[in-house]
Amino acid sequence: MAIYRFRVTFEDYEDIYRDIDMPSKGTFLELHHAIHSSTGYVADASSSFYVSNDQWKKGTEIALHPTPRKVEAGVLLMENIRLSKFIDDPHQKFYYIYNFDRPYDFHVELIKILKEEEGQEYPSIFKSVGQAPKIAAAANFPVAAPEEEDDEEPVEENTEEYGVDEEDDYSVDDGEEEEGESEEGTEDFGFSEDDY
Repeated sequence: MAIYRFRVTFEDYEDIYRDIDMPSKGTFLELHHAIHSSTGYVADASSSFYVSNDQWKKGTEIALHPTPRKVEAGVLLMENIRLSKFIDDPHQKFYYIYNFDRPYDFHVELIKILKEEEGQEYPSIFKSVGQAPKIAAAANFPVAAPEEEDDEEPVEENTEEYGVDEEDDYSVDDGEEEEGESEEGTEDFGFSEDDY
C-alpha cells in the first residue's frame, strides 16, 4: 500500500508545519483527525478540505458537519472519501479550513509517496515544527464580551439627572432670547453680524 506524506502548514504561520504520513486508502476524516492530534485543537469543529491547484484556488469541497445548504448542493463528506480519489498529481494540494466559526486556514500538500513500512501504524506524525497558535487567536478580530441587559438603564430613568423634562419643547426658535444672547447668538463668541 502507498503512503502519502502531507505537509500541513498554517497559512498565516508558514514556519509552523506538520508532516503527516497517511495510508492511500485513508479518508479525509482520518487526515482531519491526524492534523488535530498534532495541533491539540478539538477535531469536532465544522471544517472542510478543498481540492486545490498550485495557486491554492479552492475546488471541490470535502466537508465535516456541512450545513444543510451544502448537503443539498452535493458537498462530499470527509468520512466517505478516500484520499486516493483526489490524488492526481505527485504534489497534489488541498486548501483546508478548520472551524468555520473561528477559522484557521491551512495548506496541505503531498510532498512524497512512500512504501508502507512493516510494523508502522498509520496515520503517523513524521515531523512537527513549531507550536500551534492558541485557538483563541484564530479570528482576526477581538472577541466582544456578551452585553448584559441588567447593566443598561433605560433613558427615561436618567432624564431627571440632567434636568430634562420629557414634556419640554425642543423647537429651535421659540421667539424669546435669554439674557446676554444676541439675536443670532454671535456676540457670545466675539462675532458680530458684520463678520458674515
